[in-house]
Amino acid sequence: METKTEGKDQFFIVIRGKARKGFSRGCIGRVEAVTQNGELSGLLYGAGSSGANPKSGGVVKREDTYPLTRHQAQLLLFVFPSSKRLELLCNPQLFSAICQLSQDDLVVIKHKTEHQPGLVRNLMLVGKKDSPGDLLMLGFEVEFVQDSDLTLSSKKPAPLPLFSAADIVQVVPAYLIDIGPRWRNSLSEGLNRKTVSRINSMPNMRSLERQVGDIKRIDQSVTPTKCLSQPPIEVGSMVEVMSNTGITVYGVVRWMGALSEQKQNWAGIELDYEVKNCSNGTYGGQRYFTCEGSKALFVPVTMCSPDGRFLRPHSEERVLRPKLPPAVTSLEETDEDVPPVPESEALALLVGKMKGIQGHFNSCYLDATLFSLFSSSMSLDSVCQKPADTERSIACCLRKDIVNCLRRQGFVPAESVMNFRKQLGCDTFVTEEKDPEEFITVLLQRVLCMEPLLKLRSKNNTTQDAYTFQIILDKEQVTQTPTVQQLLDTSFVSCGVKFEEIPSCLMVQMPRFGKYKMFPHIIPSTELDITDLLYNSPRECFLCGRLAEYECPECLQDPKLQPGSIKQFCTTCKTQVHTHPSRRGHCPKALAVPGGVATDTPVARHKMRLFAVLCIETSHYVSFVKYGPGCHSWIFFDSMADRCGDDQCGYNIPEVKACPEVGDFLSQSEEELRRADPSQAGEHISRLLGDSYMCLYQSESMAPDR
Repeated sequence: METKTEGKDQFFIVIRGKARKGFSRGCIGRVEAVTQNGELSGLLYGAGSSGANPKSGGVVKREDTYPLTRHQAQLLLFVFPSSKRLELLCNPQLFSAICQLSQDDLVVIKHKTEHQPGLVRNLMLVGKKDSPGDLLMLGFEVEFVQDSDLTLSSKKPAPLPLFSAADIVQVVPAYLIDIGPRWRNSLSEGLNRKTVSRINSMPNMRSLERQVGDIKRIDQSVTPTKCLSQPPIEVGSMVEVMSNTGITVYGVVRWMGALSEQKQNWAGIELDYEVKNCSNGTYGGQRYFTCEGSKALFVPVTMCSPDGRFLRPHSEERVLRPKLPPAVTSLEETDEDVPPVPESEALALLVGKMKGIQGHFNSCYLDATLFSLFSSSMSLDSVCQKPADTERSIACCLRKDIVNCLRRQGFVPAESVMNFRKQLGCDTFVTEEKDPEEFITVLLQRVLCMEPLLKLRSKNNTTQDAYTFQIILDKEQVTQTPTVQQLLDTSFVSCGVKFEEIPSCLMVQMPRFGKYKMFPHIIPSTELDITDLLYNSPRECFLCGRLAEYECPECLQDPKLQPGSIKQFCTTCKTQVHTHPSRRGHCPKALAVPGGVATDTPVARHKMRLFAVLCIETSHYVSFVKYGPGCHSWIFFDSMADRCGDDQCGYNIPEVKACPEVGDFLSQSEEELRRADPSQAGEHISRLLGDSYMCLYQSESMAPDR
């Protein structure tokens, strides 16, 4: 039974889920009906020249879609491949600005290998409308800025290039600049395009400009308006320069002084994007500073003005500004909990640039930890998903704005993370570098209100609680390239502690000398056998396999008894082993053996599986995450892999990479791993073994089998 939709057409884009009856991620559809269980039945629109014609679609879960307006659907339909549509939606500020573009707005286009500024001239309909149900695609005609003086070409009008919304990387609305005289009111009237037509009703912001008053130009003859706070121009200042045509460019002053044959003071500016005929920091054959090619602009200092995008008007003299376009609403609008990303969907959803969690201002420790704990693991889901009426606001922020957003969209913007950091109860979490273990304690204790994950019984029979476990040992106790299993076993025996119960999640910190590594390489064990680390749990004799009753710490490093392995014995084997002259001074300790266990009963092994490794290099944290049970199901995450812009007004670009070679390497035998040369194994493996800081394990019941 289906319910027909009423009113205006309802469009949507599929944002996750397996391909199902015609729909897959990135597809755009139109709702035809809603089924009784809330699923959407709709028509599917293709891409390319046939994008206008709907095809038979199918049924898709509502929670796997994101609603679109007709205008948004038309813009996204002209974007292909479909994966680029989702990337564009993950930048809501940019997409909102693109949806509001007006005639004569200044935009920056990614064209070939460059970023070029240009003016939007027309919004174009692309496709043929053969029936009322067809949906035409929308593109933008853009006129490029031609030369270093930022003037437009006065040559005979030629057909303008057509770009999709995904080609636009920056928007400067027309009401923020004075474009000056119009060169062409209507271009390409004579073009013979069978499948492209111009929308004559494209809005023009000129009427809005007249309502808010004139916005003054900044050039050599006009001084900056007095209503704005203006710091002095100096090296490092963010400035704007407006050409005689009225087009404004933005950049950072890298040099100031007198050029040869010039008496007045000049500034060398590194622009936000490349402009033709600009240099890489040279002028007249002499170098004044260094930057990327075609980004260096030299102008008199009198032409520079403080970057108006960051100025604040005095309270007594407010500058009227038109309303900014409304931000695009987040893809995650539902309160429903989102499960971890399935193995079959992880690569499509998570891998790429602007994926994962976006870093900002010393947040890498937090970004790497959250991505490791919540992208594909469900070890903390039971406490993260609490009833809404019992959930604290900060926990709700974590669940909705970070965990659900990451699992549904594959991307969490820096704003969401910063909002979460501000609620952690300490200003240092917003401004300073931290270590993952400190954040984990605050996250589990204060945010999720969890009981400690680990309950440890010490040698004096007292119980200690902890959220993470720090390995403590002497370097000489293990081999030069130890495994995490060896390190954990040795640390437990040396410290005289045991687990009182099997933990659901075990986060193990690698041994260090302060900030320095104790071992050049550590091999992450893909499985941890904690059977011999449990208190009051049956254990088998190291030699005969019967029920063990004693443990000998001194036998741990015995070269004749598999050094590095815990040694526990039954009464008979304990006596025989310690008759050897080299072991007569050992002091075996009686084990707490549960009553009613037969001496020949097979002992069940308790194991935990590796699901993430946090690594650190020069104070920067990254993570390796196992996103499924497959051997090759490994990804690498860096929240600050790249950066767009400078430190003042730029932003970090997070990136997730697939690294199946990690699985191949770790699947080798322990002996093969010890003989391997990490420096010859590739960048990812070298970083995994050399920079490991914390290994995260979950009980087998929590490990994904999908």
